[in-house]
Amino acid sequence: MKIALIGYGKMGRMIEKIALDRGHDIVAVIDHDNRELMDGEAFGSADVAIEFTRPDAARENVLRCFERGVPVVCGTTGWNAGLPEMERLCEDGKGTLMQASNFSVGVNIFMALNRYAAEIMNAFPQYHASMEEVHHIHKLDHPSGTAVTLAENIIGVSDRLGSWAEPEGESLAENVLPISHERRGEVPGIHSVTWDSAQDSITLTHSAKGREGFALGAVLAAEWLADKQGFRKIDEMYDQIISKPTSR
Repeated sequence: MKIALIGYGKMGRMIEKIALDRGHDIVAVIDHDNRELMDGEAFGSADVAIEFTRPDAARENVLRCFERGVPVVCGTTGWNAGLPEMERLCEDGKGTLMQASNFSVGVNIFMALNRYAAEIMNAFPQYHASMEEVHHIHKLDHPSGTAVTLAENIIGVSDRLGSWAEPEGESLAENVLPISHERRGEVPGIHSVTWDSAQDSITLTHSAKGREGFALGAVLAAEWLADKQGFRKIDEMYDQIISKPTSR
């Protein structure tokens, strides 16, 4: 498979290594200083592009992929306001996109467990939910895109939570899920969801050990998306993986 990389920071270089190890070809590497290469023949020959850049660049990068007819896997977070436009364009047959807040295999397993736990807690109103996320000091957006997805998944199945917010030193209404954040060192990412009662606490935590899990998940998504069309969600991919029969 031919892959174009958009963004060549630490994540882009890790994705390149994993893609090459899996037998793929990197036909173009686009960064902030050579974006004109997106107009070139090599970029247009890609079966799929993988985009990890900045929130202020993601929309333009994705639109350029649409113009060139290249499906795109986008892992950039912090530009959610632009996604409805992308979805409309995909529905009109003008592009193919999978955007996710986190492509890590482990995180997507964690998200499934998170949704299940939230459904269970509808029967136990004595438990109150809260979230915390920790990332490296270079991460610009907060709360993280992963934290927002986790929160929206909880709210989507909860009978008593209607929104989320960052506490900012203020007490929140009971129907608001608090998300706190911390930025320190080079932490790849830690996300925790706690259900607390007067009697005990239950906490689900995912702690990334490095960027490899994110990069591998992005390459797996690219492999899955290359022969598809439209606006696709990562849940589709993992639903297919989970539903596959296992051999014993």
